Amino acid sequence: MEATRLLIKNAKALVGVHPPGVGRVQGADMRVLPLLEDGWLMAENGIITAMGIEADWPGIADWNGLEVIDATGRYVLPGWCDPHTHTVFAAPREGEFVDRINGLNYEQIAAKGGGILNSAAKLRQMPEDDLYHRAKARVEELMAQGTVALEIKSGYGLDLESELKMLRVAKRLKQSLPLQVRSTLLAAHAIPPEYKSDRTGYLDLIVNVLLPRVAEEGLAHYVDCFCERNYFTVPEMERILEAGTRYGLPGKVHVNQFSSMGAIAAAVANEALSVDHLEVMEPADIEALRGSGTIPTLLPSCSFFLGIPYAPARALINAGLPVALATDFNPGTTPSGNMNLVVALGCIKLRMLPEEAVNAATLNAAAAMGLHQELGSLTVGKRASCIITRPVPSIAYLPYAFGQDHIDTVIIDGKPVRSGASAA
Repeated sequence: MEATRLLIKNAKALVGVHPPGVGRVQGADMRVLPLLEDGWLMAENGIITAMGIEADWPGIADWNGLEVIDATGRYVLPGWCDPHTHTVFAAPREGEFVDRINGLNYEQIAAKGGGILNSAAKLRQMPEDDLYHRAKARVEELMAQGTVALEIKSGYGLDLESELKMLRVAKRLKQSLPLQVRSTLLAAHAIPPEYKSDRTGYLDLIVNVLLPRVAEEGLAHYVDCFCERNYFTVPEMERILEAGTRYGLPGKVHVNQFSSMGAIAAAVANEALSVDHLEVMEPADIEALRGSGTIPTLLPSCSFFLGIPYAPARALINAGLPVALATDFNPGTTPSGNMNLVVALGCIKLRMLPEEAVNAATLNAAAAMGLHQELGSLTVGKRASCIITRPVPSIAYLPYAFGQDHIDTVIIDGKPVRSGASAA
């Protein structure tokens, strides 16, 4: 096969040029976003092979078959990595949006048959092909917004066949689209109606039937649990995480969205890769994360949409932790997968510096989905998956002018999936 080659030249700066071996940044180091001004980047067969500054440009002997992008006046950033989404779903839930305007909260909507169970009822009825094509259209839009890696959860099936159907759709998306996809089994998203009086029976189904089947068919990389009042308890989450470990599926868990129940300490003890949401945090929760490999992942667009508290990013960073950002894209509580908005909310509502927010949406987000060796920074040997901005005065301008589209070109594995920058 003929090699595919790409040169990006004359960049205002290459941003996020972390050295090889840096898998995450934490605490005060999140303020450091290394860059090369007046930069160039070379890629071959989708992998970054060289980069530098224009003054040290070594020249090219063979220009045949080389795609050249002139990025004059534009920044080149690592593509966004989104480590928490529910992108595979059957239908939107705009009716619940109106319910919230009328004064109902999340738990009241769930109590009247809305929420997760609403999505599950619709998804169970939808054929796999229809589900796939709807999800594919969503993901293509996310790629155009700069997302180059995506975690996708199940959890809107809540029975054996429907959960498997969701994970098969995620696998098909990975096979048919150029971005990286990681899938997560979230059967413990809610108790389905048929198990309302038999919680243990549903947990048995997940642990003894669904998990072995998912592992055997290679349908998931991680396991998740919505550990929250009225959903799943800490002991139930621990049972799921322990079972996931037996099948080689680390945890990526929903915790502390509405209450602090000790779930973070339990997740850390079970070596979960990430704990996600964290809108309600106690000092003990932050202390439990210190010195662990578990990454706190924050979802500010969920707080924005629901009007609930925002996660304490500053306290987490000041505690020396490696914060990641994600969209929580789903039909009920965050109907947006736009990582550009999430980066802006990270600055506006979480009080993160622009450099911290970019690191949180790239390198740390890649780490929160086990992709830090491939994505998250512009580093020789990593995938050539990046964003070229439109001409902007600074990196801070990206979250500052949050209502504008600042993306000119999106490149995944060395190939443009959205083109705008001029060819040389």
